[in-house]
Amino acid sequence: MSQFTSSYYLTDSGRSPVEEFIKLLNRRTRQKFFAGVELLEKFGKKLPEPHAKCIGNDIYELRVRGQEGHIRVLYFFFCQETVIFTNGFVKKTNKTPKKEKQLALSRKKIYFERMKNND
Repeated sequence: MSQFTSSYYLTDSGRSPVEEFIKLLNRRTRQKFFAGVELLEKFGKKLPEPHAKCIGNDIYELRVRGQEGHIRVLYFFFCQETVIFTNGFVKKTNKTPKKEKQLALSRKKIYFERMKNND
């Protein structure tokens, strides 16, 4: 049974960049991603490497190896039990690109502001 729930970040226009990214992956890689999501929903922040890793500023990466290469989907936790996926990419270097981490941080900030304004 899942202790955590996961959701995709939505832009102001209603787009889901992570869903769009996942749809571009081949079927087997998508299956691996969703298997990783199941583990994440079960273990949350306790999900260890090689499946997940904290990359700083309370941003984490779900890690999948697929035909396309090393797939990373960045996420953060909201209210302790909700996982919000912000962006995904194919990793081409040893370090997570700064622009991808900055995008995740920006979307996290926007998400928290939205939730604050909904109260």
